[in-house]
Order: sequence, then structure tokens, then C-alpha cells
Amino acid sequence: MIKESAYLMENPEEATRLDIKTDPDAVREQARLCGITPGARVLDAGCGSGKTTAVLLEMIQPGGSIVGVDFSQERICFAQNKYGGKPGIEFRLMDLREPLDELGEFDFIWMRFVLEHYLEGAQEIIAMLTNSLAPEGTLCLLDLDYNCLSHYPIKPEMEAVLQMLVHKMMHKYNFDAYVGRKLYSYLYDNAFRSIEVNMIPHHLIYGNLKDSDDFNWLKKIEMASHKAREKFEAYPGGYDGFLDDFTTFFHDPRRFTYTPLMICTGKRPEKNP
Repeated sequence: MIKESAYLMENPEEATRLDIKTDPDAVREQARLCGITPGARVLDAGCGSGKTTAVLLEMIQPGGSIVGVDFSQERICFAQNKYGGKPGIEFRLMDLREPLDELGEFDFIWMRFVLEHYLEGAQEIIAMLTNSLAPEGTLCLLDLDYNCLSHYPIKPEMEAVLQMLVHKMMHKYNFDAYVGRKLYSYLYDNAFRSIEVNMIPHHLIYGNLKDSDDFNWLKKIEMASHKAREKFEAYPGGYDGFLDDFTTFFHDPRRFTYTPLMICTGKRPEKNP
């Protein structure tokens, strides 16, 4: 059963947004840091459009296989249509908050940009995934810290609106802008072994703007406006004024935007005798 979700970015174009913003080279670098190797059986937990799943499939050849799961029927259909139908890859409609026993055990479970949507409930998801790890399997948690909040130079009134938007997303939509700094403790508190942590830049935007970043960030602003229109009321010109100012700022090659990505891995805890 798929539980009701208040997924922050839910909209008819979400699979397309996820597909456009996913950089295969970045996925490969992150997977190497996680230790993912040929021949492994991998679970892509929260696979979205399936693009990351397809990149990981390439990395685990020869002999590897991967299952991508997501709670969105629309995104699973998108993934299956664009990336499915190849040997070693499968997409399933499943909820990470429910047992995944029917999938069997995995050498690696990869979960990227998922826990940021579970300010409450992250530990329950980790418990479910732990049960699906092989005895020497590795859980790979990848998520952002201080998400959407690091821009320079930005008008103080624009920065204040962004802070208010993130605050509302955290308290009403279960969004966790600071989940990256929590990943290590999630693994430590659950007795994972051989924990390793890496930090690399993400959303590292300077100079000329890429089309994919333009689409991704303006789509974020659009979705935020639907969720919290009232936060723009005090801004000069309201939402339209904010959008114009942010677009001008974001298209300026002098602009600098970044977000740190935390990559935490750990081996399955020892089972109690």
C-alpha cells in the first residue's frame, strides 16, 4: 500500500525535472565514493525518473543488477518507459516506509535526495532499508545540507523570503533543509559498521548558467510559490517581483550558488545472536 505523501515538489513535470537535473558524471563520482562495483546487486531507493538507476546499472556491469523503487506511479512509468526493458534493471512501485522483503537482499542500497523529504520518519525508512541489506551490505545515504540557502550576492529581502520559504517547507511539508549533517548520526545510532563520510560540492553554480540549472531552480521557485504564496506578499511587487529579481540574479554570471552534498556509507549492523 502506498501511503499518502506531502512530497514537496509533487507536480506533473516532476519526473522531467528530476531527469533534466541529474548529471550522470556526478552520479558516477558519487557511486565510486560509495564503493559500488561490478557484479553488485543494488537497490535505488527513491529512484525518481530512473536516470540515476540507469547510470548505476552501467557501473555494476558485468554481472550486476539493480531495482529502482519509488512511491509515484507517474515516475515509475516514466522510468520504465525511458530506462526499463534492459537486462539487469527493474522498476517497482513501492513505498520505502513499508517492508521491502519481497525484493530480497542487496549488496548496496543507494538513497540520494530522499531523506530531505522526511524531517520526520527518516529513522523508520532507514530501519526498513537495513532489513533489505545483505549481511555485508552497504547503505549509501546521499543528501544536501543547507539546501537552497547559499547564494551570493543576493538582496537581503530576497534572502529573507528564501529563509521564510524553507522554514514553512520544514514545518508544513516535512522538508529537511539540514538533513546532510544528520546522516552520520543516523548510521552511528543504528550501529552501522565501517562508517565513512565524504563531502563534495553540489549546485556549484558560477559563470554562465546551464539550461538544466535554470530549469531546475525556477521550477523550485514555482513550486514554492504554490505552497506558500503568502510569503511573497511583503516583497516589492509580490511573487512576480521576487521572480523577476531572482531570475535577474540567477542569470548574472557573477552569481555564486552552492550546496554541500554529504555522502555517508556504512555496513549493515551485526545481527544480535
